[in-house]
Amino acid sequence: MGRLASPFALLTCALSLAACGLADSRSPLPMPDFMRAKPSDPPPLETAPDARKMVREKLDSVFTAQSNPQRVQVSEARHELRGLGWTACVKAELTSANGKSLGEETYRISINGGVIIDRRRALPEDGCDTQAYQPI
Repeated sequence: MGRLASPFALLTCALSLAACGLADSRSPLPMPDFMRAKPSDPPPLETAPDARKMVREKLDSVFTAQSNPQRVQVSEARHELRGLGWTACVKAELTSANGKSLGEETYRISINGGVIIDRRRALPEDGCDTQAYQPI
């Protein structure tokens, strides 16, 4: 009988300790505050990137060489509403592949970790029409 008590005691102890790990700050279990896991702080926001410098150094990440971008202007980087990245707006006079002027086009770029990770034509909800621009 003594042999069975020992494994049973170990199993009971292990299960009770495992249950303690399940009680976090959102747990419906009635646990004292000191036993609940503390919610983690969000990661710190990185400093705003220099969007003008990034576009100047990596113009090909925003425009194709065939579009011959002229009078390129960039807005200040803004923190994305969702996520940890940044966005900026870029305007330039572009040319089509057959040499015809396309006029001024505006793109929204996404920046994360100091790198331009995406670009697309700006939409009205991007707010690029209300931004202040500076030439690169």
